[in-house]
Amino acid sequence: MRLSHQSNREQSPDSRESGSVLTKTYSLTRLLLLCGAIAGPLFILILLIQDYTVPAFNPRLQALSLLSLGQWGWVQIANFALAGVLNLLYAVGLWRRLHPGRAGTWGPLLIGAYGLGLILVSIFRTDPANGFPPGVPAATHPSWHGAIHALGALFVFLMLAFALLVFVRLFLAWKERWWAVYCLASAVLFLLIFFTGFTNAAFMARTLRLAVLIGWMAASLVAIKLLSTSDRLILSSAVQSRRRSQ
Repeated sequence: MRLSHQSNREQSPDSRESGSVLTKTYSLTRLLLLCGAIAGPLFILILLIQDYTVPAFNPRLQALSLLSLGQWGWVQIANFALAGVLNLLYAVGLWRRLHPGRAGTWGPLLIGAYGLGLILVSIFRTDPANGFPPGVPAATHPSWHGAIHALGALFVFLMLAFALLVFVRLFLAWKERWWAVYCLASAVLFLLIFFTGFTNAAFMARTLRLAVLIGWMAASLVAIKLLSTSDRLILSSAVQSRRRSQ
């Protein structure tokens, strides 16, 4: 009995150290997921503030990317970049939380690509258009940086839509049908509104904002859902995924 008691006493410091490491790892993962939870709402909040404070800017007629031009353009550039960095951190959190289970590989990769795309559009600005900035003539042909910005925006929308479709499979595996339906509906509406917006120039600025609201918030709500999901469910999903791969 004494030997057993002594052995337990000798092991307890290691156990405490192991528990401390696990606690720190869990806290870091939650912090990274929290970055994803705030990325969408923060981007939209900063965008709305600019919509109604930037002089001569009309959010009903002028696309949100035009906010990166002019005297206050640095605010939207920083908004794009900040959202990109937060989503890159979110991708790391997804990897730590889900890998090697369902959506544990493609989910983080696609969200990471979405974040990189946002950083890309913050670096390469769009061309002046629709009278903004005031006094600057609209470009007759896209500039090289305007073309990269447009392609970057397309890349951002596609990567986020594909990520939401990956989360559909995740929630179906977890038997979270309403969450699966929400992600599927968000992905479909997100792309549908984005592409149909280009068919009507008068409504393009408004439809683009609606698409951003749907997509950005969906990504953040998934992060919030993962923050509230039990470890047991995620571990069970990882075990099932390993069994299928063997």
